[in-house]
Amino acid sequence: MLTLMRIVLFALLMAGVLPAACEFEMVIRGGHVIDPANRRDGRLDVAIANGKIARVAAKIDVPAECKTVDATGLYVTPGLIDIHGHVYANTGIPVELAGETSFVPDAIAPRSGVTTIVDAGTSGWKNFEDFRKRIIDRSRTRVLAFVNIAGLGMSGSRNEQNTADMDSEGLAAIAKKHKDIVVGVKTAHYGAPDWIAVDRAVGAGKLAGIPVMVDFGTHHREARPIEKLLMEKMRPGDIYTHLYSGLRYEQLPTGKMNPVLWEARKRGVLFDLGHGNGSFFWTVAKAGFAEKFLPDTLSTDLHLRSWMDGMKDFNNVMSKFLIHGVPLKDVIRMSTVEAAKAIQRKELGTLSVGAEADVAVLKVEKGKFGYLDNRKQKVMGDQRLTTELTLRAGKPIFDLNGLASDEWKPGTLPGARMQ
Repeated sequence: MLTLMRIVLFALLMAGVLPAACEFEMVIRGGHVIDPANRRDGRLDVAIANGKIARVAAKIDVPAECKTVDATGLYVTPGLIDIHGHVYANTGIPVELAGETSFVPDAIAPRSGVTTIVDAGTSGWKNFEDFRKRIIDRSRTRVLAFVNIAGLGMSGSRNEQNTADMDSEGLAAIAKKHKDIVVGVKTAHYGAPDWIAVDRAVGAGKLAGIPVMVDFGTHHREARPIEKLLMEKMRPGDIYTHLYSGLRYEQLPTGKMNPVLWEARKRGVLFDLGHGNGSFFWTVAKAGFAEKFLPDTLSTDLHLRSWMDGMKDFNNVMSKFLIHGVPLKDVIRMSTVEAAKAIQRKELGTLSVGAEADVAVLKVEKGKFGYLDNRKQKVMGDQRLTTELTLRAGKPIFDLNGLASDEWKPGTLPGARMQ
């Protein structure tokens, strides 16, 4: 009987009596796709099925019943990756799930097309598991982490300077236990004129087989020069963050960028923007633009003060590069595939068929816009990048103008539709 019903239904479908089933959950149509990982740069449709990228083609014909998103005049890119943010706050009560900033990944990141944010050492190897339990595992935004060599992470200067708590073996053990989440080691804000923090962070990176991100901390020009850090201490694949700070001799007194940056890049050291609230100054950034020494990766250094000040969000950071003539495809490249490579997660930052459907739909606005550095100095620009839609595993997690939403119909009653 069941077999007979299936035969009848198939015959009706073939005869056009029943509507054809849609093989896709969503098709984004008419947008300009920029997918540097696959060298795509042009008008293409993107189809999603089962939370994965199912097809990318010039035209994807689907039945009228299929859900489509009109991206005409917009840019469709892989979900953006912010490799330097701060989204952990420890209440000090391990069993309490009300973290002070537990809202941050989902409340802020998707509004800029960010589907993956990497916490840059807010937690240390001693409190990482609390971070994972209270925030990482509860977030719709993908949260990965660099774990701080300081045992309690960024929990005050006293803890950050405590070399007795900088344990390479302890950190490596945590990294191996949580290898699905931990992508690197972080050292930051160290103030002594020795190399203990850097050496132990690199030691942990070697043991765990992961890169180290260095915030070079207090400047000690004679005892701890940046040249020695970049040419001797850091390994190929390690990441120097806060490139345009100028606080640690990234820029010479002449106004030129330090030549050691080019030498370090040749040996494989990566450079991250790490905008933040005290590490982006127009004087340094404009020298970098002029000399074409750009970061390998863009990032926000997201925290409460940077969010409320000149950094604002990932799109604002990207826009600062657009207005200085960096092509949009390169801005997207630094924010997707290059970021994925830096954290050794090459399955991210791509619209490859079979990849998780993390997608950003972006708009470039024209007008007059002001951009601030960390001294509140303004530079005007004629472009601004904004986000219309963010998909995480094929599901909308931010939809500014309802691109992926159904039209309201009179008489529609409230229901249990929210997820």
